Formats: sequence, C-alpha cells, structure tokens
Amino acid sequence: MGLTFEMDPELTPELRDQVVSVWTDVSNADGAVGFVPPVAEDDVRPTAEKHFAAMAAGRTRLLAAWDGDKLVGTAFFSFNDHPLMTHWCWLYTVMLHPSRQGEGEGSRLLREAERQGRRMGLESFRLTCRGGTGLERFYASVGYREVGRVPAAIRVAPGDDRDDVMMWLDLR
Repeated sequence: MGLTFEMDPELTPELRDQVVSVWTDVSNADGAVGFVPPVAEDDVRPTAEKHFAAMAAGRTRLLAAWDGDKLVGTAFFSFNDHPLMTHWCWLYTVMLHPSRQGEGEGSRLLREAERQGRRMGLESFRLTCRGGTGLERFYASVGYREVGRVPAAIRVAPGDDRDDVMMWLDLR
C-alpha cells in the first residue's frame, strides 16, 4: 500500500507509541533525529513527550505518514511566537522508517509538508540537519538551500563532531 498523509491526527496512546517506535528505529538505523545508536524506546520517549506537550499547547503540529494503520513517517511543524517570525516555521523530526527509505517516499513526505505549509499561509520552512550524513544533498534535491552552518556543533561521539546545517525552503 502507498503512503497516505494526515495533518494533526488524534494524539492517542497508540499514536504516541508508534511515533516513539519509528523514532527509535530511525535512530538505530543511524538516522540523524537527535540520538546516536543504540537507543531504546525508553531513551526516545521523554523527547517525544516534549513534542506531544508542544502539540497540546498548540505550538507544534504533526504531519503523519501512514501505510494503512501503521505510522511510517513524521514531520513536526514548530511555530514561532516572535512577532517578526510568524511567517515561517521550523520542521523538526522529519523522519521516515528505514524500511521505507530509498523509494522516493521521503520526498513525498516533504512535498506534503510543503502543501500543508502553503495551506497554513506559511512563506518558508527552516530545518537543521546533521552534517556528514548526506542530508544536505537530500534536502537540496527537494528544493531546500543551505543558508548556514555551525562547524562541529553536534558531538555524536568523542572525536566525532558534525556541522549543524541550516536549510531553508521558500514556499512563496
């Protein structure tokens, strides 16, 4: 079955568990989503709960990618409350389950995020990615451009520092 997308799915206990499960699997496949493998669901859950709390407060929205009733990907929209920056938002924890990568579904997820962002009246997206993973090329392939880089800002292990790369997509 192909991917379907849902903006703002009901945040049930089952969905929370599925987000944590996908996040753990992506992290353990060396995905750059805030953790370094190996991690367990108990390691990921506290960070996921912060996302869920931001959703409950209306500061964050979730775009879910589904294969039937199974969650396979996410993109969290985090909105700015600064009055000079409300025209754009951050995309956080953009991820696709490792079993679904390499088939163009990550690009589909980002195109759907664009569609939803335009529908919300946003003018731009900003995201960051871990240097040295190839993500800069992936995001560039779907229209993002690199607009900043902080050298060695991410320490994945002693002696293994990566750049924090800022990417921007104009939605206008």
